[in-house]
Amino acid sequence: MRRTEALGWQVIAALIGLVAAAPFVSGCAVSTLSNPFRSGNEDSSASAVNEDRLLETAKADGGTDLPGGRNANCPQVVAWPRDRLLTIYQPGHVGELSAVVHRGEITKMARECTLYSDRVIVKYGFAGRVLLGPKGSPGTVTLGVNVRVAGAQQNTLATDKMNVTTTIPPDAPAGYFSMVREIAFPVTVGTRPEDYKIFVAFERNVAGAG
Repeated sequence: MRRTEALGWQVIAALIGLVAAAPFVSGCAVSTLSNPFRSGNEDSSASAVNEDRLLETAKADGGTDLPGGRNANCPQVVAWPRDRLLTIYQPGHVGELSAVVHRGEITKMARECTLYSDRVIVKYGFAGRVLLGPKGSPGTVTLGVNVRVAGAQQNTLATDKMNVTTTIPPDAPAGYFSMVREIAFPVTVGTRPEDYKIFVAFERNVAGAG
Protein backbone atom coordinates (compact mmCIF):
# COMPACT_ATOMS: atom_id res chain seq x y z
CA MET A 1 0.00 0.00 0.00
CA ARG A 2 1.39 3.42 -0.91
CA ARG A 3 2.14 5.94 1.80
CA THR A 4 -0.49 8.42 0.62
CA GLU A 5 -3.19 5.75 0.42
CA ALA A 6 -2.31 4.58 3.91
CA LEU A 7 -2.45 8.17 5.21
CA GLY A 8 -5.84 8.74 3.60
CA TRP A 9 -7.23 5.57 5.11
CA GLN A 10 -5.88 6.41 8.56
CA VAL A 11 -7.77 9.69 8.37
CA ILE A 12 -10.97 7.91 7.32
CA ALA A 13 -10.68 5.33 10.09
CA ALA A 14 -10.16 8.04 12.69
CA LEU A 15 -13.25 9.89 11.51
CA ILE A 16 -15.64 6.94 11.58
CA GLY A 17 -16.24 7.47 15.29
CA LEU A 18 -17.23 11.08 14.75
CA VAL A 19 -20.65 10.18 13.36
CA ALA A 20 -21.97 9.28 16.79
CA ALA A 21 -20.22 12.18 18.47
CA ALA A 22 -22.07 14.96 16.63
CA PRO A 23 -25.90 14.80 16.36
CA PHE A 24 -25.86 16.77 13.10
CA VAL A 25 -24.06 19.47 11.18
CA SER A 26 -26.07 22.64 10.64
CA GLY A 27 -25.65 26.21 9.48
CA CYS A 28 -27.37 27.55 12.57
CA ALA A 29 -24.61 29.86 13.75
CA VAL A 30 -23.90 31.54 10.44
CA SER A 31 -27.27 32.72 9.19
CA THR A 32 -27.97 36.21 7.95
CA LEU A 33 -31.36 37.77 7.36
CA SER A 34 -31.99 39.79 4.21
CA ASN A 35 -34.99 42.11 4.16
CA PRO A 36 -36.27 43.31 0.75
CA PHE A 37 -37.17 46.62 2.40
CA ARG A 38 -33.81 47.15 4.13
CA SER A 39 -31.90 50.40 3.88
CA GLY A 40 -28.92 50.70 1.58
CA ASN A 41 -26.57 51.17 4.53
CA GLU A 42 -26.77 47.61 5.80
CA ASP A 43 -23.40 45.87 5.77
CA SER A 44 -23.55 42.41 4.23
CA SER A 45 -19.80 41.79 4.31
CA ALA A 46 -20.22 39.22 7.10
CA SER A 47 -21.99 36.78 4.78
CA ALA A 48 -20.47 33.32 4.96
CA VAL A 49 -22.47 32.03 1.99
CA ASN A 50 -19.88 32.05 -0.77
CA GLU A 51 -17.96 29.15 -2.25
CA ASP A 52 -14.48 30.52 -1.58
CA ARG A 53 -15.08 31.13 2.12
CA LEU A 54 -16.76 27.76 2.58
CA LEU A 55 -13.89 26.05 0.82
CA GLU A 56 -11.30 27.84 2.95
CA THR A 57 -13.00 26.79 6.19
CA ALA A 58 -13.40 23.21 4.99
CA LYS A 59 -9.68 23.01 4.26
CA ALA A 60 -8.82 24.60 7.60
CA ASP A 61 -11.17 22.18 9.38
CA GLY A 62 -11.59 24.66 12.21
CA GLY A 63 -14.80 23.29 13.71
CA THR A 64 -18.38 22.89 12.52
CA ASP A 65 -19.59 26.47 12.20
CA LEU A 66 -18.14 29.28 10.17
CA PRO A 67 -17.05 32.48 11.94
CA GLY A 68 -19.02 35.66 11.45
CA GLY A 69 -22.56 36.16 10.27
CA ARG A 70 -25.55 37.67 12.04
CA ASN A 71 -27.93 35.34 13.83
CA ALA A 72 -31.41 35.53 12.33
CA ASN A 73 -34.60 33.52 12.13
CA CYS A 74 -33.73 31.73 8.91
CA PRO A 75 -34.73 28.14 8.23
CA GLN A 76 -32.03 25.83 9.54
CA VAL A 77 -29.83 23.89 7.12
CA VAL A 78 -29.25 20.36 8.43
CA ALA A 79 -27.14 17.37 7.40
CA TRP A 80 -27.82 14.39 9.62
CA PRO A 81 -24.90 12.02 10.41
CA ARG A 82 -25.89 9.35 7.90
CA ASP A 83 -26.69 11.94 5.24
CA ARG A 84 -23.48 13.96 5.51
CA LEU A 85 -21.20 10.93 5.06
CA LEU A 86 -20.98 8.64 2.04
CA THR A 87 -18.55 5.74 1.76
CA ILE A 88 -17.97 4.05 -1.59
CA TYR A 89 -16.64 0.48 -1.54
CA GLN A 90 -15.34 -1.86 -4.20
CA PRO A 91 -18.18 -3.79 -5.87
CA GLY A 92 -19.29 -6.73 -3.78
CA HIS A 93 -17.43 -5.57 -0.66
CA VAL A 94 -19.76 -3.02 0.93
CA GLY A 95 -19.01 -2.69 4.63
CA GLU A 96 -15.44 -3.97 4.43
CA LEU A 97 -13.04 -1.33 5.72
CA SER A 98 -10.20 -2.63 3.58
CA ALA A 99 -12.34 -2.21 0.44
CA VAL A 100 -13.10 1.52 0.79
CA VAL A 101 -12.48 3.49 -2.41
CA HIS A 102 -13.29 6.93 -1.02
CA ARG A 103 -15.43 8.68 1.57
CA GLY A 104 -17.35 11.94 1.09
CA GLU A 105 -18.01 14.26 4.03
CA ILE A 106 -20.08 17.44 4.32
CA THR A 107 -18.37 19.41 7.09
CA LYS A 108 -19.43 23.08 6.75
CA MET A 109 -22.80 24.76 6.30
CA ALA A 110 -24.03 28.34 5.89
CA ARG A 111 -27.20 30.14 4.85
CA GLU A 112 -28.91 33.49 4.61
CA CYS A 113 -32.49 34.29 3.69
CA THR A 114 -34.79 36.88 2.19
CA LEU A 115 -38.24 36.99 3.78
CA TYR A 116 -41.46 37.90 1.98
CA SER A 117 -45.04 37.80 3.21
CA ASP A 118 -45.76 34.44 1.61
CA ARG A 119 -42.38 32.82 0.92
CA VAL A 120 -38.73 32.56 1.86
CA ILE A 121 -35.72 32.52 -0.45
CA VAL A 122 -32.72 30.83 1.15
CA LYS A 123 -29.20 31.11 -0.17
CA TYR A 124 -27.47 28.08 1.29
CA GLY A 125 -23.99 26.68 1.00
CA PHE A 126 -22.05 23.65 2.11
CA ALA A 127 -18.51 22.37 1.81
CA GLY A 128 -16.57 19.25 2.61
CA ARG A 129 -13.99 16.78 1.43
CA VAL A 130 -13.44 13.41 -0.18
CA LEU A 131 -10.92 11.12 1.53
CA LEU A 132 -9.12 8.27 -0.21
CA GLY A 133 -9.55 4.76 1.11
CA PRO A 134 -7.21 1.76 0.76
CA LYS A 135 -8.58 1.04 -2.73
CA GLY A 136 -8.72 4.65 -3.87
CA SER A 137 -6.41 6.55 -6.18
CA PRO A 138 -5.85 10.25 -6.99
CA GLY A 139 -8.15 11.80 -9.57
CA THR A 140 -11.55 13.44 -10.02
CA VAL A 141 -14.48 12.33 -7.86
CA THR A 142 -18.09 13.43 -8.39
CA LEU A 143 -20.79 12.85 -5.77
CA GLY A 144 -24.51 13.60 -5.96
CA VAL A 145 -26.28 15.71 -3.32
CA ASN A 146 -30.03 15.97 -2.67
CA VAL A 147 -31.77 18.83 -0.86
CA ARG A 148 -35.26 18.84 0.63
CA VAL A 149 -37.19 21.63 2.35
CA ALA A 150 -39.61 20.42 5.02
CA GLY A 151 -42.25 22.20 7.06
CA ALA A 152 -43.16 21.63 10.69
CA GLN A 153 -45.16 18.52 9.69
CA GLN A 154 -42.19 17.17 7.67
CA ASN A 155 -44.09 17.76 4.43
CA THR A 156 -41.83 18.43 1.44
CA LEU A 157 -42.13 21.99 0.12
CA ALA A 158 -39.24 22.11 -2.35
CA THR A 159 -36.36 19.98 -3.58
CA ASP A 160 -33.02 20.51 -5.27
CA LYS A 161 -30.24 18.24 -6.49
CA MET A 162 -26.72 18.78 -7.77
CA ASN A 163 -23.30 17.19 -8.17
CA VAL A 164 -20.16 18.22 -6.31
CA THR A 165 -16.78 17.49 -7.87
CA THR A 166 -13.29 17.50 -6.43
CA THR A 167 -9.88 16.46 -7.63
CA ILE A 168 -7.68 14.51 -5.23
CA PRO A 169 -4.11 15.35 -6.23
CA PRO A 170 -1.21 12.90 -6.16
CA ASP A 171 0.51 12.61 -2.78
CA ALA A 172 -2.56 14.00 -0.98
CA PRO A 173 -5.12 12.06 1.07
CA ALA A 174 -8.12 14.29 0.26
CA GLY A 175 -9.76 16.76 -2.10
CA TYR A 176 -12.21 19.53 -1.15
CA PHE A 177 -15.46 20.89 -2.57
CA SER A 178 -17.94 23.72 -1.93
CA MET A 179 -21.36 24.60 -3.34
CA VAL A 180 -23.74 27.58 -3.05
CA ARG A 181 -27.34 27.49 -4.28
CA GLU A 182 -30.70 29.23 -3.75
CA ILE A 183 -34.04 27.62 -3.00
CA ALA A 184 -37.46 29.23 -2.51
CA PHE A 185 -40.55 27.84 -0.81
CA PRO A 186 -43.92 29.07 0.52
CA VAL A 187 -44.57 29.73 4.20
CA THR A 188 -47.88 29.13 5.92
CA VAL A 189 -49.64 31.91 7.79
CA GLY A 190 -48.99 31.52 11.52
CA THR A 191 -45.61 29.80 11.09
CA ARG A 192 -42.12 31.24 11.45
CA PRO A 193 -39.17 30.81 9.08
CA GLU A 194 -37.32 28.89 11.77
CA ASP A 195 -40.11 26.28 11.75
CA TYR A 196 -38.77 25.06 8.41
CA LYS A 197 -35.63 23.00 7.73
CA ILE A 198 -33.48 22.42 4.67
CA PHE A 199 -32.06 18.89 4.68
CA VAL A 200 -28.85 18.21 2.75
CA ALA A 201 -27.86 14.62 1.96
CA PHE A 202 -25.49 12.72 -0.28
CA GLU A 203 -27.18 10.64 -2.97
CA ARG A 204 -26.87 7.05 -1.78
CA ASN A 205 -28.41 5.26 -4.75
CA VAL A 206 -25.04 4.70 -6.41
CA ALA A 207 -22.89 1.63 -6.95
CA GLY A 208 -20.78 0.64 -3.96
CA ALA A 209 -22.47 3.05 -1.51
CA GLY A 210 -22.54 1.95 2.09
